[in-house]
Amino acid sequence: MIVIENISKHFGGIKAVNNASMVIETGSITGLIGPNGAGKTTLFNVIAGVYKPTSGQVFLDGEDITGFAPHELFEKGMLRTFQIAHEFSTLTVRENLMMVPGMQSGERLIDTWINPARVRSEEAEIRAKASDVIDFLQISQVADELAGNLSGGQKKLLELGRTMMVDAKIVFLDEVGAGVNRTLLNSIGDAIFRLNKDRGYTFCMIEHDMDFISRLCDPVIVMAEGSVLATGTALEIKANEDVIEAYLGTGLKNNKRAKK
Repeated sequence: MIVIENISKHFGGIKAVNNASMVIETGSITGLIGPNGAGKTTLFNVIAGVYKPTSGQVFLDGEDITGFAPHELFEKGMLRTFQIAHEFSTLTVRENLMMVPGMQSGERLIDTWINPARVRSEEAEIRAKASDVIDFLQISQVADELAGNLSGGQKKLLELGRTMMVDAKIVFLDEVGAGVNRTLLNSIGDAIFRLNKDRGYTFCMIEHDMDFISRLCDPVIVMAEGSVLATGTALEIKANEDVIEAYLGTGLKNNKRAKK
């Protein structure tokens, strides 16, 4: 689905991403891990159109989408969430979900005057879809709560729900588990798994929690110093000596050797 070929992103003399290549297969939950400063979020931002790459190309289903703006990628079914949730804090959970679909008739004042029945019908369809999302995510208890009052984990569930309000081809999740308690993290993981298996969503996720990554992701891609270091299953990555050194530190690598 997504093919990334030799992407680099430089900020002055800093090579945040350096000649990175990877493939995200349709129907996969791909994990992207690495130490802080490895270039993971910068790569996400290049793929999602926030940054234009210094060099390299990004393809979606064979189409070159390099440098496309975020709203253009949204229309093509590429969505992303952020490490810090971006909710409309003064709207309810249900209203946040209903805001997502674009080109709604009710957004045009003239339609509210000359075709109010169409506006009402469309709003009813969107409300029904929002209710389906709320039921799927099992958050009916906060459906009419202001989003600003939600916990960090509930806000992450809401962000995931917002991706369900449109026909997403692929969703990029940036540290969906950051600052989330274990109970809610399990709920988020269950939702991602069900979206993948039952509704065919493709995911790519940045995450530091290896238990969470191991539960959901295959393959796992490791970045270090802006480049791809290794790709494999979670078990293969955990046993990879280069990953242990880059991601966990040389001390642990040497300690592992000493125990052999």
